[in-house]
Amino acid sequence: MKTTNHDLAPKKIDPRGLPQRFWMLLYGVAVVFLGSCSLVPAKTFETRQSDTQAPKTIEPNQPNPGIVPPPILSSSSEDPNFVVKVVQQVGTAVVRIDSSRTITSRVPDEFNDPFFRRFFGDATPQPRQRVERGSGSGFIINSSGQIVTNSHVVDGADRVTVTLKDGRTFDGKVLGEDPVTDVAAIKIDANNLPTLSVGNSDALQPGEAVIAIGNPLGLNNTVTSGIISATGRSSSDIGASDKRVDYIQTDAAINPGNSGGPLLNIRGQVIAMNTAIIRGAQGLGFAIPINTVQKIAQQLIATGKVDHPYLGVQMVTLTPEIKEKIKNGAGDRLNITADEGVLLVDIVPRSPASVAGLRVGDVIKSINSQPVTKIEEVQKLVENSKIGTKLPIQVERNGQIVQLGIQPAALPARREG
Repeated sequence: MKTTNHDLAPKKIDPRGLPQRFWMLLYGVAVVFLGSCSLVPAKTFETRQSDTQAPKTIEPNQPNPGIVPPPILSSSSEDPNFVVKVVQQVGTAVVRIDSSRTITSRVPDEFNDPFFRRFFGDATPQPRQRVERGSGSGFIINSSGQIVTNSHVVDGADRVTVTLKDGRTFDGKVLGEDPVTDVAAIKIDANNLPTLSVGNSDALQPGEAVIAIGNPLGLNNTVTSGIISATGRSSSDIGASDKRVDYIQTDAAINPGNSGGPLLNIRGQVIAMNTAIIRGAQGLGFAIPINTVQKIAQQLIATGKVDHPYLGVQMVTLTPEIKEKIKNGAGDRLNITADEGVLLVDIVPRSPASVAGLRVGDVIKSINSQPVTKIEEVQKLVENSKIGTKLPIQVERNGQIVQLGIQPAALPARREG
């Protein structure tokens, strides 16, 4: 079962007087599903680097005539050293990004009470500060110093430092970041820099050879290679339902610190931005398609932000299992007659969905005359809609088809803390 929430802030509700245990059970299934993936950004912090073991010396594997090398290397039509050529061609456009932010611990309000100060005086606890440092990767998209990386690499940073492959270091200015797609744009004061050429991520096929370059665990300019394992992995597929991205899956080794680095094809074109891994798994890395990165980066560079259409609903893909849970938990108080569609389980007060008249228990059947059966389909249609322009939506309510018009608003800014 998969759920998503357009306002990125799930709320505990008791809609229409339904038993709270039922809704907790319904949400609990989603928590188990999402939690089981243990998704982590491909970023590393210095506080965690001390826990990693020193690299081990590994003896090179000896050739075995009985083992056929993978097609990526054995094809007579391709240069077996294409990885070397790609790295030599584009490696100088890949950068290391170090960020730091100061965290101030908050003193409990009780210690500011005059009663406590009467007894403890100046001995009351004082706010403490600590510096959290992180590192990631990025790549240059403009010779005048524009760089793209992941939003989580620079999120909340007080200072950003960019290091080029030749060793030069620059202070970076964050032009903007978009946590919804996990893309950020940075500017450094430099000119005549090497850049990466851009491929077309819409034309990718599973099995294509790819190369990743980045700075995993602080090991600068690390190169790994593999193939595209799959395309079109939804955010909920990999346990990141607060994102609005269809990911490229790859088995090229991606580790903490690779975040923001490029995923390249055999021609040296960047086709995606490495961004996440699944903890405890091997060969399961995920990257944001470059077509998405370009679209978001252009808006960040131009305006410093990206506005995403927002409905204000929490929803779940309706399945026979979910329908049975509703029947057992809600009885006659919620009449779900549809066998498929997207079930609304929460409506944010005063949101576009609430204003349009959507209700908990409605099952979305189509948006803008396009049938939907999965939450991913709803997300895509909403993301491609225009803020302020009415969007036709058809829902099934108590066995009846209801036509509504909803006017998406801009997604509310994420609140820190």
